[in-house]
Amino acid sequence: MAAATALHLYRTSLPTHNRFITKSRPPIRPSITCYAPHSINKCKRDYVSVMIVPTGVGASIGGFAGDALPVARALSSVVDCLISHPNVLNAAMLYWPMPNVMYVEGYALDRFAQGLWALQPVHQNKVGLVLDAGIEEYLQIRHLQVADASRASLGLPVVEYVVTDTPLEVEKWVNPTTGQSTGRIKHPDSLLRAVKNLVKRSQVDAVAVVGRFPDDEVDNLDDYRQGIGIDILAGVEAVISHLVVKEFQIPCAHAPALSPLPLTSSLCPKSAAEEIGYTFLPCVLAGLSNAPRYLVKNPEFSEKGCILASDVDSIILPIDACAGDATLAFARNKKNKPLIICVEENETVLNDTADKLGIKVVKVSNYWEAIGVIAAHKAGIDPNSLRRNRIDNIRCSSIVPANGFAVSRATSIT
Repeated sequence: MAAATALHLYRTSLPTHNRFITKSRPPIRPSITCYAPHSINKCKRDYVSVMIVPTGVGASIGGFAGDALPVARALSSVVDCLISHPNVLNAAMLYWPMPNVMYVEGYALDRFAQGLWALQPVHQNKVGLVLDAGIEEYLQIRHLQVADASRASLGLPVVEYVVTDTPLEVEKWVNPTTGQSTGRIKHPDSLLRAVKNLVKRSQVDAVAVVGRFPDDEVDNLDDYRQGIGIDILAGVEAVISHLVVKEFQIPCAHAPALSPLPLTSSLCPKSAAEEIGYTFLPCVLAGLSNAPRYLVKNPEFSEKGCILASDVDSIILPIDACAGDATLAFARNKKNKPLIICVEENETVLNDTADKLGIKVVKVSNYWEAIGVIAAHKAGIDPNSLRRNRIDNIRCSSIVPANGFAVSRATSIT
């Protein structure tokens, strides 16, 4: 009885909102939410970044089978829009859908950076497929099965395929001067006729090309399979896609057709994506299905919601690969120069450093640091303010007015 009386006195002594309430009237608790209204950042425009890892230059990260894709995934979670190219986003049988990432072929990326083309986001592209007449029947069937699987299981709009009227005869080699892979196709006209056929007959918006590559001796691939050396296929793949994009101004990417390699138990994870299936085509079809369209410069860019070179806020690339057309174009943009970030841990066979080219960049040790710099830059924060003793005293500048007397004033910070 005493206990019941004490409990009653305790209940009645509590503030009204804390008292026990009967079952017929459930307790009212303050709501807790992590929801932030989208309008909170409406006063800022989208933050756009470009990630570049040149093709066929033996990049420590991004020189193998889609091993730079994790970096792109991480960056895409920080920026509003990430623009990159197939060498970064392709991983043979593997890929990762990222709604805010633009899949832009290398030649198109150069024209975009130069301000000659704009990128127009799309919901969906009709994709056409070009198969090299030099592909054996069994290997051709494998690639057609990938196309059908992408249509049935992923719903991708791969509308038609065509076989070239002549074998393309792909040749590949390593440039003895630069050390990067390159090559050619002996019959480029055959490829262009096939693409023209798809564009004219089926009005495709993008084209995937599969060329029959010469099979290498297994011993010659040991380094690449162990995660060292360069990708001997990548250079000529870029030559093929550049040819199509330059001629037709539509998205294009290439997948090589090769005989399956013998199974090995000693394989570097960076190269493994290319050995888990019969083709490299799945990532290409997925990327092209929503790649942005390329528009030659005209006054309607902004009206159509296009992205321009002037919208780019930052560039991320390997430490010694600064001489590409896109990077140089961004660096020479006097009006809207983006922040250029060079990653020291990502080395290539090139020797085109920012210091040699006279380009002002931010050097970081690795992609962990690069992402931190991007996050600070997006927030409107000087990345140096996050480091120890990196902010110096504000400087003064001298102004000489018309009367000839010098006046000192502090430089403004913007």
